[in-house]
Amino acid sequence: MKILLTNDDGYFSKGIVMLDEMLSEVGDVTIVAPENNHSGASSSLTLKNPLRIRKYKDNGFYVNGTPADCVFMALTRILKSPPDILISGINHGANLGDDVLYSGTVGAAMGGRFHPFPSLAVSITNLKPDHFSTAVEVVREIVEKKLDKLPNPSSILNINVPDIPIEQIEGYSLTRLGRRELPENDRINTDAYGNEIHWVGPPPEPILGEEGTDFDAISKNRVSITPLETDFTDFKSMDEFQNWL
Repeated sequence: MKILLTNDDGYFSKGIVMLDEMLSEVGDVTIVAPENNHSGASSSLTLKNPLRIRKYKDNGFYVNGTPADCVFMALTRILKSPPDILISGINHGANLGDDVLYSGTVGAAMGGRFHPFPSLAVSITNLKPDHFSTAVEVVREIVEKKLDKLPNPSSILNINVPDIPIEQIEGYSLTRLGRRELPENDRINTDAYGNEIHWVGPPPEPILGEEGTDFDAISKNRVSITPLETDFTDFKSMDEFQNWL
């Protein structure tokens, strides 16, 4: 099995290092990851600066660009043939609900959308996780036992794993994206010269109690698996908008 591995936290992050160690036991892994952290980069591409590819170990490359840049370079320049699977992660922190709109982890997985192989975006629910090994074992099980049973060979799956010991995981849930409360205002501060600066605040609190959502699954110590698609068309409203026109 040929595995393309990437992330948005950078090629040096613990999540991708641990995933590489495990996946090397089950397949032929090629890492193509950002040189630096690109959390929040979504599917953005670098269009106004040149990209440089650097090899840092036998199966590993880093790119001075975004996660989506890395996948693009991997599929067009680095790999001699398409992978059997694209895995993005393990992200330090959850990607739940509308986080997927901003997530570089999910954005990288979306980079496989034109190709006939599945893509996994894998996240663990703490920014400083204690149980990366739990997420690693979840990925192992999916790759070894569930991958060949996917209903769609081009599936994009957003996977979130609770940051708890593996024996405390209550199972897997197929979920839909949940919702968060309205965003908080930005954080205002001043720089060393007295100029006003702004920081985008942390993600808003999730709306809990909505059964079947990714937030609901995580609150019950279950692994959340959400199938994603790249077609943003609001099909449910098409007839209403046709009448509106």
